[in-house]
Amino acid sequence: MKYESTRGSKLKKTGPQAIIQGIAEDKGLYVPERIPALPFKVEDMAGKSYKEIAFKVMGAFFDDFTEEEMRHCIDGAYDSKFTVPDVVELKEAGGAHFLELYHGKTAAFKDMALSILPYLMTASCRKEGVTDKICILTATSGDTGKAALEGFADVPGTEIVVFYPTGGVSRVQERQMVTQEGANTHVFAIRGNFDDAQAGVKNIFNDDNFAAQLAARGVRLSSANSINIGRLVPQVAYYVYSYVKLVERGAIKAGKPMNVVVPTGNFGNILAAFFAREMGVPINKFICASNENKVLTDFIRTGIYDIRNNVREFYCTNSPSMDILISSNLERLLYLLSGRDGDAVCNLMEKLDNDRVYEVPAAVREALGVFYGGFASENETLDTIGKMWLNEGYMMDTHTAVAYKVYRDYVRETGDAETPTVIASTASAYKFAESVSAACGIGPCNDGFEYVAELAAATGIEIPYGLRDLDKKTVLHEGIVDADKMMDAVSEALR
Repeated sequence: MKYESTRGSKLKKTGPQAIIQGIAEDKGLYVPERIPALPFKVEDMAGKSYKEIAFKVMGAFFDDFTEEEMRHCIDGAYDSKFTVPDVVELKEAGGAHFLELYHGKTAAFKDMALSILPYLMTASCRKEGVTDKICILTATSGDTGKAALEGFADVPGTEIVVFYPTGGVSRVQERQMVTQEGANTHVFAIRGNFDDAQAGVKNIFNDDNFAAQLAARGVRLSSANSINIGRLVPQVAYYVYSYVKLVERGAIKAGKPMNVVVPTGNFGNILAAFFAREMGVPINKFICASNENKVLTDFIRTGIYDIRNNVREFYCTNSPSMDILISSNLERLLYLLSGRDGDAVCNLMEKLDNDRVYEVPAAVREALGVFYGGFASENETLDTIGKMWLNEGYMMDTHTAVAYKVYRDYVRETGDAETPTVIASTASAYKFAESVSAACGIGPCNDGFEYVAELAAATGIEIPYGLRDLDKKTVLHEGIVDADKMMDAVSEALR
């Protein structure tokens, strides 16, 4: 399997090369030259574990890893740091199936892919004979940063630099990052929002002079964001696993379709579901759930992606991991839906950079018909959490609540209440304890950490081990930089 750029470069890469490089030389994103078919019959996987399913799914994409290499990556990533027997749990509540992806060390779904990326990265470097130090450069809207820090902390031959928007993450998320231990970890708040952080990271990747300076010091850049194909591919396993388990439990007959709902920011998680469909998982509808930063909802409904300042305001919401206006992984979907037309995608991305708006051709607009877009306001999010806890005894974080609210809107609008539906549940409620507590009538409290304790006392739900006593941990990272000084911060961190 080779990997090609969304912007038309003729230089294809192996899986390990694409993982190491992160972004293509023409600034595009890597996609597999073909989406592999499922390497098994769904019925034959009944009773198989998450690790066994992920091993086969990832091996189909990264077929230049030996079975031994892939098994080492899988076993190293999905070990005892996950607190449920099968790494993830699929629970039924409120007429949907919630795929709980947050039972890892940082209590968010990013643990799933960012636990395995360091293994894929180091194995790739060995295969390619890379001896340079790899600097993992990451922008985060809250969860990616901590999961990446946790995954790469003290991994030999790596440094990791994380940027997050000051005031744009929850208190718990921020404390998780700024207390991160590890001699190779570096965390900076930036004065700006997530889009500013993401744009700054992309600018650093795109600066050939800076790359040359780092190369002279024996350092090369790579990414832990889902722009890295090594982050994206592990997520495909979520949806293959979900379908296998629905069939195994008798919730669906093999070959019949399911729906998938994903609270969506950078579009990586829902794109992984699209990849699963292309592999052969019968998915009827991809329900893309946004908060008040509803650029994706509007795009799916109109075919126009518009982030002009006079059209769209940026909101800081109670689901901060979706406070994003530029969804990077959408570029990969556009590439696939346009028939792998790199020139067309390059033109759209130039329009986004220059004009802050683009409209897709009619054929792409038609192909978007497998997506449904919807959004939830902050009040609707809180209302959804409160009602689900009161009526179903099921606790959700704010992002999962956005997804469930949009799913209920989809059912009301389409009448499609019969198709079994999987909702990606992306974080523990304790990561957003202030909002979840307010939704459940708890508080007011003095700070986010008191909310965690009060929420636990009121619900009896155990606090994830990675979130306990965060307020007592020593702050190790206090840097704050302007968005236009991010490159300087990286340079200084690598000295």
